[in-house]
Amino acid sequence: MARAALNWSLAELAQAAGVHRNTISNFETGRFAGDPEKLAAVQHALEAAGVIFIEQNGEGPGVRLRKAEGDRHPS
Repeated sequence: MARAALNWSLAELAQAAGVHRNTISNFETGRFAGDPEKLAAVQHALEAAGVIFIEQNGEGPGVRLRKAEGDRHPS
């Protein structure tokens, strides 16, 4: 969901995280749980691009995008 929110391809996320695109594909499809260091690199790349990971809150974990500075409306 985080990659989709950014409208990034596997190749774009792989490049941003410094991992092989198959690592991301295998993780997304559940074929491989992933190396913790590589998963941390992916998470860091997504967070740096504006993704906020939401912890379990009764409705399950999720993601959202951080508001851009220009998106703030005066009260």
